[in-house]
Amino acid sequence: MTTRSTSQRQRTVRRGERLEYFTIVYNLLEGLVSLIAGWMAGSVSLVGFGFDSVIEVTSGAALLWRLHHDRKATRREGLERVSLRIVGGCFLALAMYLLFESGADLIGHNTPRPSVPGILVAAVSLVVMPLLARAKRRVAAQMRSEAMKADSRQTDFCAYLSAILLGGLLLNKFLGWWWADPAAALVMVPIIAREGVSSFRGRDCCED
Repeated sequence: MTTRSTSQRQRTVRRGERLEYFTIVYNLLEGLVSLIAGWMAGSVSLVGFGFDSVIEVTSGAALLWRLHHDRKATRREGLERVSLRIVGGCFLALAMYLLFESGADLIGHNTPRPSVPGILVAAVSLVVMPLLARAKRRVAAQMRSEAMKADSRQTDFCAYLSAILLGGLLLNKFLGWWWADPAAALVMVPIIAREGVSSFRGRDCCED
């Protein structure tokens, strides 16, 4: 690399690090609110959303580790592969959890209580997550990093889950459709699982 391209890459890496720090802090708060509200309301979709936030924290930490070692060009490919597998494993863990819990609630007719805090956190995340995912994709493209790109997809899924969660919580609160909550959780399982398998297998990445 030339001195100019190296300097530009370092600036891009620092932007990526700031995005991951924001991801970790935001998702810690989001996850805490979602898990507490979900357990209080007996909402599998809200608890699943909380666990997704915890997975986002794990993914963000993995990407920070990847970015902190970016200067060692000879290690980038190996770091990309490990980071991708961590993100993929997180996807698969979430898919299995949602499949089990939503299926159990539908079969057992477990009726969740309405959750205003859940509605609020889903609405906020529906705005924040698409913006965060877009910023991550820009950094991933500039770095040519598949791990960062996979992390941006996980942020996209958080946005999708926010929309589905919000719909389920609103239907339960205003129409009394108890099944909308576990159904909302179940709807994302195959999509999340597919991305989990794709990320876990890893993809070759091109680095400058």
